[in-house]
Amino acid sequence: MTNDSSVTWLTQEAYDRRSAELEQLSGEGRLEIAKKIEAAREEGDLKENGGYHAAKEEQGKIEARIRVLTELLRHATVGEAPTSSGVVEPGTVITANILGDKSVFLLGSREIVGDAELDVYSEGSPLGIAIMGMKVGESSSYTAPNGKSISVEILAVETYIP
Repeated sequence: MTNDSSVTWLTQEAYDRRSAELEQLSGEGRLEIAKKIEAAREEGDLKENGGYHAAKEEQGKIEARIRVLTELLRHATVGEAPTSSGVVEPGTVITANILGDKSVFLLGSREIVGDAELDVYSEGSPLGIAIMGMKVGESSSYTAPNGKSISVEILAVETYIP
């Protein structure tokens, strides 16, 4: 598994789910928003046309999501979750003591878990960088965005089971 931040590990199910979303947005989603924009244009003065501006904003969001999904899928490594060997790596579920509080989370992409309740931290996040490669029982710390030092102890590393 590479530590290249442009590569994201995804389960086959997560890859298929995001591929279907991209297909829907690129086809039907674009057609629907184009119809909304055209209908709003026909209402007249664009300067004060709330429907037109809302539709253009929605179009921007759709196009941004299409770009994100295209990039994600282009650089995704698809396969089974890595079998845990007790070492923190992308695609594993980590139980850690963070500032004295027990926390359970997946290290990887939010796209992996879909609607599941599991917290997700990117391997490129300050926490992800600090714990990557650590083993159960090891401790580290990282600097939070607010400048505070956060202590982390790895309590368990498990295989992710969707």
